[in-house]
Amino acid sequence: MYFDTHAHYDDARFDADRDALLASMPQSGVSCILNPGCTVASSRAALDLARRFPFVYAAVGLHPEECHGAGEAELQAIRALGAEDKVVAIGEIGLDYHWDTNPPREQQQFILRRQLALAVELDKPVIVHDRDAHADCLALVREQPKLRGVFHCFSGSPEMAELLLQQGWYLGFDGPITYKNAKKALAVLDITPLDRILLETDAPYLPPVPHRGARNDSRYLPHIAVAAAARKGLAPEELARIAAENGRRLFGIPETREG
Repeated sequence: MYFDTHAHYDDARFDADRDALLASMPQSGVSCILNPGCTVASSRAALDLARRFPFVYAAVGLHPEECHGAGEAELQAIRALGAEDKVVAIGEIGLDYHWDTNPPREQQQFILRRQLALAVELDKPVIVHDRDAHADCLALVREQPKLRGVFHCFSGSPEMAELLLQQGWYLGFDGPITYKNAKKALAVLDITPLDRILLETDAPYLPPVPHRGARNDSRYLPHIAVAAAARKGLAPEELARIAAENGRRLFGIPETREG
């Protein structure tokens, strides 16, 4: 059974069939899903889904692309949500320097610092989004020695991965490892120990081959497992089992609570 450690079922692209799709997941081999929030509203929506589906869990946070104008009110709302049952992480948080229209870097860094401190305060792992901000992301997470978590859809270098792995971080692998241009991601996968690998879809984004161009969902996770297993010399089912155990360990989800 698969654990999708990163999927956004609160996204509007699931409005037409969200409940039916989620209800079908256990029969499709997906036993656990973690839905991260990106705003206060989407974090509340993620928690609502977690309350309604026993195999769904929530993370809450302010995404770097969504933090323009965010301040104490939003941070306090995330703090309150973070204490709720079935909220197992603070995320999706991080830095994103890719688009010129994104919030100023100083604002992103301020919001990230506050949320990293909140995760330590609540003793919960973090889900880090890092796009074109590798040096700053690494520097900020290293300010909190007690921090733990995953760099979601890791896009940094093998050298950065080594530093994170040495500090106990997990790395998330998504649909891009099935793409033809996935050389760097596969090089990172090659050096990542089995006990630090998480499998993610980032649904509805980043669909794996052969579903590129389609709306992604957790049922496509086996394609990612096949690609990862080939690099590790394992059967896909074994790689999926190990990755699911890793996810349960990081996020504190006992196997008996799935499904």
